[in-house]
Amino acid sequence: MMRAPEIGPNVKQAVPFFAVTDMDASLRFYLEGLGFQMKNRWIDEGKLRWCWLELGGAALMLQEFRKEGHDSWKPEGKLGEGVSIYFICKDALAIYREVTARGIQARRPFVGNSMWVTSVSDPDGYKLFFESSTDAPEETEWNEEAAS
Repeated sequence: MMRAPEIGPNVKQAVPFFAVTDMDASLRFYLEGLGFQMKNRWIDEGKLRWCWLELGGAALMLQEFRKEGHDSWKPEGKLGEGVSIYFICKDALAIYREVTARGIQARRPFVGNSMWVTSVSDPDGYKLFFESSTDAPEETEWNEEAAS
């Protein structure tokens, strides 16, 4: 008799894939600015074209397409426009402090939907939000002086 397959989730992770216009600028932002680590990469004709980046339990992929010739691609509009990714964290305020200390411009944290929220925009305009649960009142804005 054939045994029924285990019931449970089959999908394990969603990984955003961002087309980028300048891989070097994007890598500076994600690796040096946000603290991601590169786990996989694809070098094509001596140039890094694609990579898999991780930060904690989250991942994303970046790819810079050729601008001319075989496998080329040119976006019709601005890359990143209208794209938002939310990272649920243990402590979004710590993310804010870490990335701003590295020179990344981040939105001052505020409370929305019982979550501290801060956000950054990458070099192509993709919006990245970092959130963590809180009991602070809705619309509270984080004040560094009061937090010290």
